[in-house]
Amino acid sequence: MDALDNVRLGMTAEHIVTVTSEMTVGYFVANMPQVYATPMMILHIGMASGSAIAAHLPEGFVSVGMDVKVRHLAATPVGRKVRAFSRVVQIDPKSVVFDVEAWDGERKIGDGTHRRGIVDVLEFEKRYGVRQLATSVA
Repeated sequence: MDALDNVRLGMTAEHIVTVTSEMTVGYFVANMPQVYATPMMILHIGMASGSAIAAHLPEGFVSVGMDVKVRHLAATPVGRKVRAFSRVVQIDPKSVVFDVEAWDGERKIGDGTHRRGIVDVLEFEKRYGVRQLATSVA
């Protein structure tokens, strides 16, 4: 059985967060505005993408981010809800490509594509000498 046998075009997921001060560029970089940071948007897009296919991968397999091409279109202040949305648009032998968007209410604040590689966790740990230390809270 191939790890991607149960993954289908069109699968979707979203990840919703309320922007906190710890998610702002001003939190990470002095003298910058307290608005939703681009790296946080990328993180949340990646989380949505991973969620879209996680339940359809065989036991012991996960997806990992390997390519991100996104535009951050508008600033979002602390306290606003952001919805990161992801949809499977391409399935390759060892990776999946997603169309991704981020929304602040009715306003699109980001869009692009994201590719996730499919890895066998045990083989990955052996190859790179890393261990899965904890289960994600997301």
